[in-house]
Amino acid sequence: MSSDQIEHVDVLLVGAGFGSFTLLNKLRKQGYDVRIYEKGPASGGIWHWNCYPGARVDSDTPIYQLFDKELWEDFTFKERYAGGPELRRYFDHVEKKWNVSGHITYNKHVDGATFSETKKNWLIECSDGSEISCTFFIPCIGFASRRYTPPIQGLSNFRGDIYHTAVWPQHGVNLKNKRIAQFGTGASGIQVIQEIGDRVKQLTVYQRTPNFCLPMNQRPLDPKEEEEKKKAGKYEEEFEKTRHTFAGFTYDFSEKNTFDDTPVEREKFFHKLLIEEGGFKFWLSAYKDMLFDEKANDEAYKFWRKSVLARLKDPEKQRLLAPEKAPHPWGTKRPSLEQRFYEVVDQDHVRIIDVNEHPVTEVTATGIKTDLGETDYDVIILATGFDSVTGSLAQLNIQGTKGGTIADHWKDSTRTSMGIAMPEFPNMFFLYGPQAPTAFSNGPSCTQFQAEFLDNFFKKINEEKITRVEATYAYEDNWCKRMHEKWDATLFPRAKSWYQGANIPGRKVEPLNWAGGMPEYVSSMAKSIENDYEGWKVEKA
Repeated sequence: MSSDQIEHVDVLLVGAGFGSFTLLNKLRKQGYDVRIYEKGPASGGIWHWNCYPGARVDSDTPIYQLFDKELWEDFTFKERYAGGPELRRYFDHVEKKWNVSGHITYNKHVDGATFSETKKNWLIECSDGSEISCTFFIPCIGFASRRYTPPIQGLSNFRGDIYHTAVWPQHGVNLKNKRIAQFGTGASGIQVIQEIGDRVKQLTVYQRTPNFCLPMNQRPLDPKEEEEKKKAGKYEEEFEKTRHTFAGFTYDFSEKNTFDDTPVEREKFFHKLLIEEGGFKFWLSAYKDMLFDEKANDEAYKFWRKSVLARLKDPEKQRLLAPEKAPHPWGTKRPSLEQRFYEVVDQDHVRIIDVNEHPVTEVTATGIKTDLGETDYDVIILATGFDSVTGSLAQLNIQGTKGGTIADHWKDSTRTSMGIAMPEFPNMFFLYGPQAPTAFSNGPSCTQFQAEFLDNFFKKINEEKITRVEATYAYEDNWCKRMHEKWDATLFPRAKSWYQGANIPGRKVEPLNWAGGMPEYVSSMAKSIENDYEGWKVEKA
């Protein structure tokens, strides 16, 4: 097909999740011709694929949704923390309310893209052989679209069923009375365990590191009460709070340091956050020195451990799930929210094996071997997560203007300008990706603020007839320097976490998420276009 026959749009968005829908609505109001390509058969982004048992968000209502009043004024979630089916119902609502069907093409997988300096646009190639060109290319595929399967010896030999939580069958799986082995105790792993634990015959969890879980304190929402909140302006107040907090939630760290309080006062404060309020309060509303000072962090861990030991009767499970010596500072890995996790795993038919003490030597046709012997299973569940943060973009064949892909650009280290653009990739932006607040944030607020920045940027692009915009090397260098300064000032480097790529063998361990807080991040984006586009190289018609 000749270039004259290829369809052209002003803006191509990839992925039909929070980021793309927010940008679509904003940019089409400016008159831009916008299209979304989504590889799946439905919208929702990660919430189309997240259908494993117990899949649920860890941000509470109302902030885990798009911030536009025209959407939330006639939609109310049923629970404090929405589950997968609720999120699907929500995205159906968004599609209908915003009438976006004419802008989305489903089952369309973007494979690669090349920028033409002559035409000042991108040529996009899809896996079905089709092509489309666009002036601006904006992947909104998030940080978790490339699943990770660990190199477990003999896994392909297993004759039973193997399921990965990232690609769980849409029709569900009947696990009743089955013998289950599970690898992984991250968010999806914890949710699966507490969901299936009561109905399986046997469950063995192969654990590398215990998850420092927090009580979710889930509850149903009263529709009448939520309507009253909306009428009283409470929803707007909650959304506004997210602009001023470290992680884009409605709460922030205490103004006190840990040892400003007496032991009795600390105990009362910790109890209020962990037990009474639940959610991420114990993590993101804690003493302000908790993630910076080792002794302060120890106090948080001691209280958390005491609360967990009270829920576990089995001494061996106490040792494995809440060890006396913390394997890493508390909160330097993302804690999972749980509802009955510790009660479920305390049952006799649930077993935990520490793979550091008893490594898996082989998966056989019928089971799994360690130095403890071989155990037979019917099903193996891989709750092993993703090649997080960078893997989503790096897997695509997006060619830079100086040759090489995004993966090539990152071969020595991950480098971006404010976690939203890169030199050598003009007229291209990305949302909820590497070196943004991404994993340290509430997802919808992060994408909302990035979309607001791009909305303002695109107004300037239109008004000033800008044809080409590219992040500068100087701004990228500055951002990477700030990334490391913020990261190194915390206790985060002391944990082997996916926050810094440590979950992938052979990967360079480096900060992948902005640890300087949401307000400073938003301010940095705004300043990058002030003072005559100091963070950008622009060309005008």
